[in-house]
Amino acid sequence: MDNINVNGKIMNSKKPLLPVKSDFVFKRIFGDQRNVDVLADFLKSVLDIPDEEYESITVIDPHIKMESKNDKYGILDVKVHTKSKQVIHIEIQLKVFPEMKARTIFGQSKLITEQMSSGDNYSMIKRIVTIVITDEVFIHGSDRYHHQFRQRTTDGIEFTNLIETNTLELPKLPPDTDKSDLWYWMKFIKSDDEEALDMLAQKSPQMMKAVGVLKELSADEQERMLYEAREMARMDSEALMGRARNEERIGFARKLLLRNRPIDEIIEDTGLTREEIESL
Repeated sequence: MDNINVNGKIMNSKKPLLPVKSDFVFKRIFGDQRNVDVLADFLKSVLDIPDEEYESITVIDPHIKMESKNDKYGILDVKVHTKSKQVIHIEIQLKVFPEMKARTIFGQSKLITEQMSSGDNYSMIKRIVTIVITDEVFIHGSDRYHHQFRQRTTDGIEFTNLIETNTLELPKLPPDTDKSDLWYWMKFIKSDDEEALDMLAQKSPQMMKAVGVLKELSADEQERMLYEAREMARMDSEALMGRARNEERIGFARKLLLRNRPIDEIIEDTGLTREEIESL
């Protein structure tokens, strides 16, 4: 049976839960100033910054960002300022793409340069902390689901803590808890099972609130329509990118064929199948 919430929106409690790992849903939960206590609890589980930084957290830039004027998909991320104006930037990606590390560095550079204006002193630059959550393996050669990257020498001497990158990889989350708060938040992001989420809700008041917000979003027909439109735009964008990358590989393969390179080497260099190369 449909219900109507306090805002007059139609809600259907029988609908399946929306996936938290969708950037749309993630931002609705963690990027809402009304849920700043949920956001702070999550950040505390990931980062090692002093607790007083969370005494004043401000969510900024709450809108979809388009990377170009022709972009119909855009980026949904969460960006916040802490008490001392440190910038924490959270991005969730279902797919890992080859340029992802470079784009992360580029994004951090923009977050630094946008702080500066003519005549500013470099000491005014505030720390940038990035959290990248992926639904595919991102960091190879390690089974850990959380990595922290900073500028240090090989023997651990830190050059600066001005930029920090944290990666959270959902596929690496172990099935059994490691007793860390981060494990429970990762499980919340990864799970779409209502019974499992109800069990997680008993972990803390913040987790209970997060599960409650998810259920409310999932029962709201307008929110579901926005989520589905977002997913369609994402799939269209990925299809276009996939076609563009394939065309690049085909063009590269043609050049290698003209140079009489062996087909086995072309397969290795381009990732195309033998049939695709032979058809060229």
